[in-house]
Parts: sequence; C-alpha cells; structure tokens
Amino acid sequence: MATYLITGANRGIGAAMDSLLVNRGDSVIGTARNHPEYLSLDVTDPESQNAMSRQLAGRCIDTLVCNAGVYLDKGETLAGGFPAQMWADSFAANVTGVFLSVQALLPNLQMSADPKIAIISSQMASHTRAPGGSYIYRASKAAALNLGRNLATDLRKLNIAVGIYHPGWVKTDMGGDAADISVEDSAAGLVNRFDALSMKTTGCFETWDGKQHPF
Repeated sequence: MATYLITGANRGIGAAMDSLLVNRGDSVIGTARNHPEYLSLDVTDPESQNAMSRQLAGRCIDTLVCNAGVYLDKGETLAGGFPAQMWADSFAANVTGVFLSVQALLPNLQMSADPKIAIISSQMASHTRAPGGSYIYRASKAAALNLGRNLATDLRKLNIAVGIYHPGWVKTDMGGDAADISVEDSAAGLVNRFDALSMKTTGCFETWDGKQHPF
C-alpha cells in the first residue's frame, strides 16, 4: 500500500483518481480549497501550503499528484480579451501552485522508499502543437511542463522521480461534454503511468495512455 497526496481531489480527474486508488487499497490524502471531506489547501497561498506542511509533518508520502489547476481563458478573444489578472491567477494555480506543493511536501516525499511526483499538465503545453488560442492556459501548462523537467533534474540526487502527464481530453467541467474520454478512463490511465514512473523515466512527458508526447 502506498500513500498518495492529490491536490484538487474533490472533483473531476482528481476525484476519480482518489476513488480508484482507495478502491485498490492505497491511502489517499486529498486536498481541496473549501470542502469538509478534504484536507484544506489553496495551492496558490503560501500560508495554506505551510499549514498543510505542519499538519502532515512526519507523515510519509510516496506520490504527490499535482492535479489542481484552472482554465480561465476559455472563450477569450485576442481583440480585448485575456486580461492581466487572468494571467496572474492562472499562473498562480497552474505553475506556482505546483512548485509550492512540491516545496511544502519535499520532507514527506524524502521519507518514502520510492518517492514520485506526478504533474498533470496538458497536450496544450507542447510547443510543437500550436493551433492557437487559449494563450494563458497553454502558456501556464507549458510552464508547468518546464518546471517538471527541471525538477526532475534537481531531484534526481534525492532519487525522487518526476513525471509530467497529459490526461486526455476528458469529459469534465473543464473539458466539456464533447471531450473524448471519461474521467474514469483518464484516471485509470494516469494511475498506470504513476505506477510505471521510475528514475529511468524521470522527466518524461507522457499521455494518459502511455504514449510519449512531443515537447
């Protein structure tokens, strides 16, 4: 049995991963900004991160899943859209929030015999796939990909493996009803990717179904 911490575990892919892992016998610490059934965490808030760190002091975490994120600029237009505050809020959640979560829980990960960090990015992070639009979300997910790649380099000396993943186009509030796959399929694929992650594959950028994604 392994212990997972999943940020943003109260809905969508996070909730599906939580349920799958618990059902197979793993221990899951799920976080949410404001939900009575989950550990309170606003990933954008350093004091909230510090409070979580204090609450979990001395507890081993085998896999940190950085899942919490936002897609605020859906439907924005180049002429007059994409306001500055939207950029700030998106990067705070999708990039800074990932870094702060890793930073806060690094001592817990170092207690594990097989520590892993899984960063949920997106195919929209790829610079080789640039169909236009969604500039803020694409840029923030590209930054999360870059962050994960550099964390993989620096955490290698601590034997902490880091993987970055595209969860698929998923039927969630974020993905919409026209998406390709269910949250259950995405969650199952992602958990398989986490299981396979090792120091040999650290720094990988993979799809939910195990394909290497172009950077």
